[in-house]
Amino acid sequence: MESVRTIEQWPVDHAAAVVVAADGSVLGAHGDLDRVFALASVTKLLTAVAVLVAVEEGALALADEAGPPGATVRHLLAHASGLDFAQRTVRAAPGARRIYSNAGFEVLAETVEQRSGIRFVDYVREAVLAPLGMTTTTLGSPAAGAASTAADLVRFVAELQRPTLLDPSTIATATDVAFPGLSGVLPGFGRQAPNDWGLGFEIRGGKQPHWTGSLSSPRTFGHFGQAGTFAWVDPAAGVGCIALADRDFGPWAAQAWPVFTDAVLAELHS
Repeated sequence: MESVRTIEQWPVDHAAAVVVAADGSVLGAHGDLDRVFALASVTKLLTAVAVLVAVEEGALALADEAGPPGATVRHLLAHASGLDFAQRTVRAAPGARRIYSNAGFEVLAETVEQRSGIRFVDYVREAVLAPLGMTTTTLGSPAAGAASTAADLVRFVAELQRPTLLDPSTIATATDVAFPGLSGVLPGFGRQAPNDWGLGFEIRGGKQPHWTGSLSSPRTFGHFGQAGTFAWVDPAAGVGCIALADRDFGPWAAQAWPVFTDAVLAELHS
């Protein structure tokens, strides 16, 4: 695919991009796929899948109380617990607003540790990384501390399209809107009403502006990271995409990423 080569135009020192079909095959790739990049908040996708594995294994339930009074595991995954972005300060009642929260994902990891008796980094390795063969991915903060390669993330994005670690119905639920109608600020793109999220996955919906493209279907889900990274899956197009760079998110990314995504989708549909 020629469209993936457009990352050469990005104002970054290094970048890698891959387009992944639903069967896991690589449709297009460019850049050093074995170069390690900081993932920043794309880490949350790994954390979310590990939490969902813990739910399927019975270590905890989505309806279990966790975080602020009245909040549940479901609220934390969906950024609807009311917790502040970085501090464990309650800014709203559970289910009242969509407040993007790193603190909420830290609480999630601690909750899994308490219920399972396993350190969360070990849980992620055993439940997600090892089964998928993601051998170069390293872990840190459950909110934003992982680092990985495009080659490793190909396996992860393929898993999101045809799950083997989770029941397909679990992924379907996780990538549907949780607590519909909540508004909130999408970091880097301003207030969105509604600001749709699933269980750990941001959902495209009708958001504008957005980091995916104008050709992206409303069902598109994924995450971007402040390190200059993103991963999305567009079920309507039957593909996923990973792009990693070594420049922090900023106006360059808000402009370049949607153009890149539209080029990829247009080439697939041509």
